Parts: sequence; C-alpha cells; structure tokens
Amino acid sequence: MRIALIGQQKFGKSVLEAFLARGDTVAGVFCAPEKPGTAADPLRAEAEQRGLPLFQLSSLRGGEASATLSRLAVDLGVMAYVLQFAPPEFTAVPTHGMIQYHPSLLPHYRGPSSINWPIIQGRTETGLSIFRPTEGLDEGPVILQKRTPIGPDDTLGSVYFDRLYPLGVEALIEAADLVVSGRAEERAQDESHASYEGWCREAEARVHWHTHVDQLYDLIRGCNPAPGAWTLFQGKKLQLFEARKHRTRTYGAVRGKIGCVTAIEGESVFVAAQGGEIELKSVKAADAKKMPAAACAAALGLTVGTLLGA
Repeated sequence: MRIALIGQQKFGKSVLEAFLARGDTVAGVFCAPEKPGTAADPLRAEAEQRGLPLFQLSSLRGGEASATLSRLAVDLGVMAYVLQFAPPEFTAVPTHGMIQYHPSLLPHYRGPSSINWPIIQGRTETGLSIFRPTEGLDEGPVILQKRTPIGPDDTLGSVYFDRLYPLGVEALIEAADLVVSGRAEERAQDESHASYEGWCREAEARVHWHTHVDQLYDLIRGCNPAPGAWTLFQGKKLQLFEARKHRTRTYGAVRGKIGCVTAIEGESVFVAAQGGEIELKSVKAADAKKMPAAACAAALGLTVGTLLGA
C-alpha cells in the first residue's frame, strides 16, 4: 500500500522501518519540528537517510498540511506517536482515512500519559488501541486492541519497551491491512466507561511518605524511567527508580518514623512508609548520575534515621 507516516521519536522510526521492510511505499513522512537545542528526532533522521519526502510543519492545522498530504496521493495515513493535533480536514485526505496508535485500552486512560497511570493506580492489565482520529482527544472508533498484563513489579519501562512498543508496531500494520482491504470492523467507544488522565510530570511524581507502601511503590514503578518519582533530601531533589516494597505483617510494626531511613544494606536504602518499607535500589541525586542507592547515600551523607521529603 501507499502510506503517509505521521509521528516522531523511536516509535515512529520503528513503524516506518516495519512498513518499508514488507514492501509498502512511504510517500511522505510528517514529523514535528525539534525544539531548539534538542537532538535530532530519530524518525526525521531515518526518513532523511532513506531519502523519503519529509515535512516538518509547525502545525497540522490549516491548508498547508492538508494540501501537502493531498499531493502525496496515499491510500492511508498512519499516526505513530503524534502530539500535534490532526484536524478532520487533514485526517480525511487519504483514500482510506487515517489510523492512530494509543497505548491504552480505550476508552480508558485517554490522554498523554496513558502508560504511567494504570501502573500508578495499581491496575493489573493495560493494552493498546488502534483507532480513527477525530476532533475529540482519543475518542474515535476503535479498529483493534491488544491486551497485556501489568505484573506486580512491572515498571513504565518494562510495560512499554517490552510489550506495548513492539505490539504497537505490529498492530498498526495489522490495522492498516484491515482498513485498506475493507475488512476493518470499527466500534464506537463507550463513553460511559471513558476516563481521561493528564500528563504525569514532576508535580504528579512527588513521593509523599505517609501514603501507604502499596501506593508509593506503584507511583515509583509507574514513573520509572520517566518522569522519575522523587523526594527531597536537605531541600534537593532525589529521584527514585528501581525499588521494591516490603509490607509489615503486623499493624503498627513499621520500624522507624515514616519517611525516615531505617537501614542501609548492601546496595539498598530502606525507607519507612505506612504499612511497610520501600527498598530503594537505584536513585539519582541532583546533578549526578543514576547510581545504587547505598552509594548515593554515602556520597550525600544520608544515614539511618535521616528524614526524607523536606
């Protein structure tokens, strides 16, 4: 088939490579312009290396984007990790319209941080959806979905890179074949089950040690590797990455005060929380590299009894 690819970053690059590898024609690549001072977008670099027509438009709204896409005369538009708003006049241009990837089981977790939030909220399953883009945010008819469990120790990184990323590339190809061949069955999203979550950023990733240990652990793993859960030590940010939780068997049996370091053992630092302890394995202090928690504690002068969070 003849497609236009709209996307960015490594996921967009992988989708581009997958379509080309099976012999499809990529008539053009739309990639958002990089911000000043940032590295070259992997999708943009791959398109240039392969000599594909590349369009880096500041917006997909208006006549320029639609006219550019129209000139390409494509069967289908494939949206792979798109943060720019694509208006109806743009998505309607290809012969068979457009399909879009979203890493959640729509209508659940619409929005930009849809991988983080199911983990943070303690869900045991997530997935991806390939749907038709509309004016609403992630609200269009669904073409297909893929499910994957969230294990008790999964992180944002393991759920995305090990499963939702490769599954997403495969699902876009599968959906493209269904749509172009006329075999796609589209179903409207059930608005009674719809949920929306905004960005998971610095404010949302802050650790409050009086929270129950289960919720703290879900927050840390749902923010690993990005944006990185964090606490304060002597007024400076300490980011928390690899961790484990240890629940107490007896009510009120937590050793030490909430938020205090209770032990430093091996490469780990243990911190008291409601209902147990968080074992920190990998952390990052301000202006430093990620390192084993015990090594970071030694470098910062963090000892047993130290209170975190202030």
